[in-house]
Amino acid sequence: MRVTAVEPLQCDAGWTAWTFVKVTTDAGITGYGECTDWRGAHALAGGIRDLAPLVVGRDPGAIRAIVRDLSRHTQQNLGGLLTKSIAGIELALWDIQGKALGVPVHRLLGGPTRDRVRLYWSHFGSYRARSPEILGAPPLRTWDDVAELGREAVRRGYTALKTNIFAPGEPANFWTRGDANLDRDTLDTAVRLIGTLREAVGPRVDICLDLNFRFRPEACIKLVRALEPFDLRWIEIDMYDPAALRDIRDAAPMPLASLESLNTVRDFLPFLEAHAVDVAIIDVPWNGLAQSVEIATLAATYETNVAPHNYYSHLATFIAAQWSACVSNLAMMEVDVDSAPWRDEIVTALPEIADGHMKIPNAPGWGTDLDEAAIAEHPWPRPD
Repeated sequence: MRVTAVEPLQCDAGWTAWTFVKVTTDAGITGYGECTDWRGAHALAGGIRDLAPLVVGRDPGAIRAIVRDLSRHTQQNLGGLLTKSIAGIELALWDIQGKALGVPVHRLLGGPTRDRVRLYWSHFGSYRARSPEILGAPPLRTWDDVAELGREAVRRGYTALKTNIFAPGEPANFWTRGDANLDRDTLDTAVRLIGTLREAVGPRVDICLDLNFRFRPEACIKLVRALEPFDLRWIEIDMYDPAALRDIRDAAPMPLASLESLNTVRDFLPFLEAHAVDVAIIDVPWNGLAQSVEIATLAATYETNVAPHNYYSHLATFIAAQWSACVSNLAMMEVDVDSAPWRDEIVTALPEIADGHMKIPNAPGWGTDLDEAAIAEHPWPRPD
């Protein structure tokens, strides 16, 4: 079996674009991967096209050799969008291998370690605050609306959620101030948001708050201390300095999660050596499957749990679930419940979710395929 073509597929995702990789073979088997990053969708597609000639004609089962050669070819551009393009290609090759052998991908890596994975509803309220018209969801105009959203999560069986700092209004205010300082208004909003959600969901639902790259350590420490009464499952903070992150972890009364923006084992190592995080978040569409498993194994040697970074299409959710089945030190799995209304249409099988858990897929490959005709109905870039 040989690879005959490697190409990007892109789909309008409402406020962003989903970027997929399609790899075809002379045996009639097609594999799909995903490497979505809305910050560089054009560049991702270009990277996939640039790398395609290095893959066409090769044995798709020689996954590690192909990734090694693609990494050598791009070694002067370590990390970033080309690394993500390689990851998307690699994921499509794993899909081919699973389909060729008639097994789910986790079987290729010695899985499963579990038959279902606990989920947390990510960007909880955040997307509704920013784009209710795209979602077809009610806007969040009042704090009562936020509380009702919390009660909706409980009714739908979710036992964990993660949000960002936002305030309801007409329109809602999604906090994106860029000076990295914490003013009183932002602090008060964060405390009221988490307090409203805690009261709405009760004491048994885990709540996480994601700060992304928005604050420096001084501000983070002040914020985490203010949130101590609400028993957060974790505070999520992105930062590229292991020592600074360790300082925040030492001051935080709740666990600290981070590292979703890192690529390669090499990047994760200094943070793990510094014991800078309680939960290492690993982006499988950006790191590829093999390396993501290696990062999780490395984290386990430092007694650190892991969680997949997953805010993409359903294909990425299936990929994250297959990876989650293979690792022993999993905390829980991220999933976006709110998304573009046509997200369900572009795949051939949907995640099986019940009681806040997703069943590990057991169909060959990832367990779902892309519906290319449905993708074509939602082109990206959008026509003028």
